[in-house]
Amino acid sequence: MHLLIATSNPGKFRELKEGLAPLGWTLFSLLDYPFKMPPEEGATFEDNAVLKAAYAAKQSGLPTLADDSGLEVAALGGEPGVYSARYGNKTTDVERNVYLLERLKGVPPGARKARFVAVLVLAYPDGYMELYRGETEGEILEAPRGEWGFGYDPLFWVPEAGKTFAEMTLEEKASYSHRGKALRALVEAHRLGLARKEQPMQE
Repeated sequence: MHLLIATSNPGKFRELKEGLAPLGWTLFSLLDYPFKMPPEEGATFEDNAVLKAAYAAKQSGLPTLADDSGLEVAALGGEPGVYSARYGNKTTDVERNVYLLERLKGVPPGARKARFVAVLVLAYPDGYMELYRGETEGEILEAPRGEWGFGYDPLFWVPEAGKTFAEMTLEEKASYSHRGKALRALVEAHRLGLARKEQPMQE
């Protein structure tokens, strides 16, 4: 199957490509189909993933996978949530990480619980959709650690692994991450024939 992944983020595309590798699909990104995507104005991760996947599938004529994911910090009432990519109106990952640390200033380690959530929606040009969700529990550190990953990865400590996402290899992160869990659910559904039969590339 030819599949469009509705992102222009190289880090996100790399993780999704790695997770989908067992299916042998031919993958494209928004760098291959550079149309303008609609603003993410949904109230939930599901809303935004559906919006992006359906729009890109219609524009491209290809089955399209869209991801909406984010960080939810308990001490901040679930912030940044669906605003993770534009938290505090900051424009870079570093600025958003600094802003998050400022918001958590004075919050002790035991009260810095957080979780990452990922929702994947696979939309077909005819309107049919599949939805997969993954979550990972962790904590927000008081300073970044690690040089890999993207977004809030340097601050997100996974107790089970004893590392931040930014200290993990791509393979390690896939085994623990919210996105990795959602991807495994998608791959399993298609391998077992529980999802829609694969569609040919449209002319």
